[in-house]
Amino acid sequence: MPFTISSEAFKTMGPIPARFTCDGEDISPPLSWANIPKEACSLALIVDDPDAPDPRAPRVTWVHWIVYNIPPTVLQLPAAAGPNHLPQGAIEGINDWHRSSYGGPCPPIGRHRYFFKLYALDTLLTDLHRPTKARLEAAMRGHVIDHAEIIGTYQKKP
Repeated sequence: MPFTISSEAFKTMGPIPARFTCDGEDISPPLSWANIPKEACSLALIVDDPDAPDPRAPRVTWVHWIVYNIPPTVLQLPAAAGPNHLPQGAIEGINDWHRSSYGGPCPPIGRHRYFFKLYALDTLLTDLHRPTKARLEAAMRGHVIDHAEIIGTYQKKP
């Protein structure tokens, strides 16, 4: 069985409900996963938008959320996960708003894609002290056993 990630809030390539965006409560959607590789020592989550600022002319991949050292025994994150609702041991990194928290979709123009990427790692990472996506990816290099992703879309209300 493949390693998978899903959300009860949206389907793959489906719209992310406004509740989980800057047009709503700006809270993280519920996420769950299955078939974690047996040799996994931790999980890492990266949520980003490769369509910024305009999907017709993307220039940057905007990072919305980073969480690492999620225990492999944990099978989900509830809606509104954050510092007070993350599994014990899980650590948040810095998003592109320079915050250690989830920042929901808030595209300035057009319908963007949001990639929720979950990595199974063969190690527990040291405390990276609020890493950026690039720093987390560098620390994960050589330790990724498998990965799963779900993609949601969002277009800001006019």
